[in-house]
Amino acid sequence: MSVPNVVLNNGIEIPQLGFGVWRVPSGQTREVVAKALQVGYRHIDTAKLYANEEEVGAAVRDSGLERDQVFVTSKVWNDDQGYDRTLRAFDASMDRLGFEVLDLYLIHWPADDLGTSVETWKAMEKLYLDGRIRAIGVSNFGPDHLGRLLADAEVTPAVNQVELNPYRQRRAVREADAEHGIATEAWAPLAKGGELLSDPVVTRLAATHEATPAQVVLRWHLQVGTIAIPKSVTPSRIEENFAAFGFELDEEELAALEALDRD
Repeated sequence: MSVPNVVLNNGIEIPQLGFGVWRVPSGQTREVVAKALQVGYRHIDTAKLYANEEEVGAAVRDSGLERDQVFVTSKVWNDDQGYDRTLRAFDASMDRLGFEVLDLYLIHWPADDLGTSVETWKAMEKLYLDGRIRAIGVSNFGPDHLGRLLADAEVTPAVNQVELNPYRQRRAVREADAEHGIATEAWAPLAKGGELLSDPVVTRLAATHEATPAQVVLRWHLQVGTIAIPKSVTPSRIEENFAAFGFELDEEELAALEALDRD
């Protein structure tokens, strides 16, 4: 299956459906990332905080794919924020990944209470302008956080990764991102499973399209334009999540999912 790409504001393309490894134990990460790449994923999302960058890098190298065929994201955590510390944190992440160039690097969380987000961004701008990162962005930033960052930024973030799913649609964030040409990326796109995937609206649409509830939710993400990074350690679900392209939701069905928003 061919995953559509989203063109970021600097012209770089990112696969709209990716594979997340948050809370995947380091001992399992290499195996599950290898499975995801074998299924067809070409976008892997990790972070220093996840403590599995080394395994992600090894799985990418072992896959037989060229490095430029796999889009990899990592993130700088709060205790590494600040100009010099961010530069050191990036070098450490690259050592663990075993890469020369990273596709996307994000500020993992707005550290406004530490007063370091702007200095962190300056370091990321340097890494980007030096050609060590293809795109830079942020994660978990609300409109106010974005406004404060953009006031001092030379480079506009390419991506804002936030918790987003039909139960938490983050309309204000998506509007602020769109205003600045920032792509919105969804972590926990399936709302961590459970209640959303058993919601009567979701299960009805799944039956209509002979799809799974997870595929219906991921199809919603694809059609509203967000980048989605579902996570699983179960091989059958890794395959299932990747198969969200064989049907399309109509306007009425999209509206029914939009009505699930709990803000």
